[in-house]
Amino acid sequence: MKIVAIVPIKLNNERLPGKNTKRFDDGTPLISFILTTLLKVPELNEIYVYCSDESIKEYLPHGILFLKRDTELDHSETKGNQILEKFVNTVDADIYVLSHTTAPFTKPESISKCIQGVLSGNFDSGFLARSLHELMWTDTGPLNFDAHNVPRTQDLPKIYAETSGAFVFTKDTFKKYKSRNGKKPFICEVSTIESIDIDYPEDFVIANAIYKELISLNSVKPR
Repeated sequence: MKIVAIVPIKLNNERLPGKNTKRFDDGTPLISFILTTLLKVPELNEIYVYCSDESIKEYLPHGILFLKRDTELDHSETKGNQILEKFVNTVDADIYVLSHTTAPFTKPESISKCIQGVLSGNFDSGFLARSLHELMWTDTGPLNFDAHNVPRTQDLPKIYAETSGAFVFTKDTFKKYKSRNGKKPFICEVSTIESIDIDYPEDFVIANAIYKELISLNSVKPR
């Protein structure tokens, strides 16, 4: 059973330019976090950074493989499944783990748990997610509660928000659905901090502040 991780990266980000290599206050680049985490996941046989720009190689620690992708995948209109399809057709594996640099606080234990869920055979895919206990609305009205009989938030039905930390799927699932998601996903719940995702400048400021606090609590820095 071969299990491969892919970290797709483009260096021409629009919402937060240069975010993948942007450094926190102590000099640690964002990319270091998820790569260090993946290296601690025992189930993984290979870990690839999938990027069109070879300059990213200077940020890759020992044990991380570089695979150059076509620049056509760097367009803002490119969808994630197009990137995955190219990768799956290039690198053969039984199970794939898609992770993103934008989830710096993802734990290796959570990724392992998600992989084990898929390995059990009871699920065809899986992902990390944060459960939301909030009163939620759409443009047409309440999503998860009766506006005329408002419940306690702890009594709300669970709604999950995906994180970008890990999506796990079998090769068969991707070939069948052309998607990282199958019909029976394993949802691995993570904490609010672990679910933090960086897309905009203010997200980076928040993550940097949390990182400094974690360092002060003697958390391990990525190396």
